[in-house]
Amino acid sequence: MSISPNVPSPQESYHYESKGTPRWVAVLFIVVIALLAVLGYFGYTTQSRLSQDLAEQQKLNKVLTAQLDQANSRIADLKSKMEITTQRVGLTQSEIAQAKSRAEAIRKEQQTSDQKLSAQLKESEEKIGAVASEVGGAKKDIEATKTDLEATKGKLERSLGDMNVMSGLIARNHDDLDELRRRGDRNYYEFTLQRSKSPQRVGPVQLNLSKTDPRKSRYTLTVFVDDRSIEKKDRTVGEPVQFYVKGSARLAPYEIVVFDVGKSQATGYLATPKDASAAAPAAPPAAASKP
Repeated sequence: MSISPNVPSPQESYHYESKGTPRWVAVLFIVVIALLAVLGYFGYTTQSRLSQDLAEQQKLNKVLTAQLDQANSRIADLKSKMEITTQRVGLTQSEIAQAKSRAEAIRKEQQTSDQKLSAQLKESEEKIGAVASEVGGAKKDIEATKTDLEATKGKLERSLGDMNVMSGLIARNHDDLDELRRRGDRNYYEFTLQRSKSPQRVGPVQLNLSKTDPRKSRYTLTVFVDDRSIEKKDRTVGEPVQFYVKGSARLAPYEIVVFDVGKSQATGYLATPKDASAAAPAAPPAAASKP
């Protein structure tokens, strides 16, 4: 059955346009992901360095504490010997002076050791504080980047189609399309259409690319399905081009998104509802009416 191109029904042709998201948004999305990976790596290496510094400082503190205990023990032993010596009969003044001199030397040595230990502890605290500040700053940067990423992702995910119906998730390139396939929300059929007079089968429909304008990123194609043809004229790269087929009206419209328009070809994909696998097959070229 053929339908005259001069009298299309409301369900057969739609010619609404909406502005696609600019190409730079996808680039920004990739740059933000790379920045997030760099910041995450920086936070991880900084935390590892902090743990290593703390372990080394604890080892040094143990050594200094052992030295301090040893010096205190020596002072106590010397004091005890001095008390015994002063009680001895015939203890000479020279021996007492020598003992006092030795005790003073030990005291000064201990004082120097204590000052060195205090300086080292202070330096360690300052170093740990600086590293902690670095980690805190990195965490704040990561959180800010995550917030920006979510905001950008929200702009990329959905768009208003040419039928004024909110689209499903939109892919802007082959990598995005692979991600949509992993989610499994819809059926996806990637294509590269050559400008030709003959339609090309894509999934359950046939598509014919009749016009391309790389400078303006626009194209015109015709969809052949359910023994009818639907022309989508002067559509924009990244714009969800929508249409319904028999049995899919209760679900969501079929959507065509073109990634790139060349001089004589267009690359993109067709997305169909998951439950639309049994939809009517595309009309053969000979049976389809031209708009």
